[in-house]
Amino acid sequence: MTYARIAGIGSFLPEKVVTNQDLEKIMDTSDEWIRERTGIKRRHIAADNETTSSMGLIAAERAMQMAGVGPDDIDLIIVGTATPDKAFPATACTIQRQLGVRGCPAFDLSAACTGFVYGLDVANRFIVSGGARTAIVIGAETLSRIVDWEDRGTAVLFGDGAGAVVLKADEEAGILATHIHADGEYEELLHVGPGVSAVTGTAGDYIKMEGNAVFRRAVATFDNIARETIADVDGHLDDIDWFVPHQANMRIIKAAAKKLKMPMERVIATVDEQANTSAASIPLALDLAIRDGRIQRGQTLLLAAFGAGFTWGSAMLKY
Repeated sequence: MTYARIAGIGSFLPEKVVTNQDLEKIMDTSDEWIRERTGIKRRHIAADNETTSSMGLIAAERAMQMAGVGPDDIDLIIVGTATPDKAFPATACTIQRQLGVRGCPAFDLSAACTGFVYGLDVANRFIVSGGARTAIVIGAETLSRIVDWEDRGTAVLFGDGAGAVVLKADEEAGILATHIHADGEYEELLHVGPGVSAVTGTAGDYIKMEGNAVFRRAVATFDNIARETIADVDGHLDDIDWFVPHQANMRIIKAAAKKLKMPMERVIATVDEQANTSAASIPLALDLAIRDGRIQRGQTLLLAAFGAGFTWGSAMLKY
């Protein structure tokens, strides 16, 4: 059997850091209020010359270096993002050109915070079916460009960054199961508008969120999607070495871990230092935990994400 297996991983965070104390100076908030409700201490913010593609490019290059692959080896590029450089071409095509990759499929997936997990699911299907041998899946976001910095309910939550993995076809176990879902009924609870097909204007150009409703749905969904994926391989929660959730909010992460009976010592959490980076958050957390030695080869990981749409998804894999 052919599996898609992580061969390399990389990430990028902008140099500029905005702390809670910095936000106290520009809005009606406090470090204590932000930490109590979100667990966030600081976030990275893209410079004027940094874009989703420029951050995704660096993350991809670092992943390729770890995997020991070059441009000629890549036969699929997927970028999960809600903040593309342009309406078109796809940010994946921009990164493809900058990497020097020619001819392979390259496209974006818009699934908000679930974008990276969606990308893993699609790339896995390409590799298992023989449609690709080496794929790059990137999660990259420049959310600071769509944040209303006068709205303390949303501005304190988000940051910028990018993460990427190189997946290679392998006979050794890699991605064991993926599940992705969506339900557009909840669109108005978390959205940004208008888009290019809607009436243009400045009103509504920023993130709008019904925080309490999103919190409740996220916690319940994390539990359901995690159990669905584990059951798909006749597995058990005890089989999981590390739970790597989307880094939305520390309260959501802790509540989800509690429902899964997963001790926080086995949960990778970066939201305190990086905030919510949407589709970039899971690969950013993975890269940190792999490079600092917590995640070891052969261990079993459970990834889970929940985002606007609503979208949700999970992946169980052997690293």
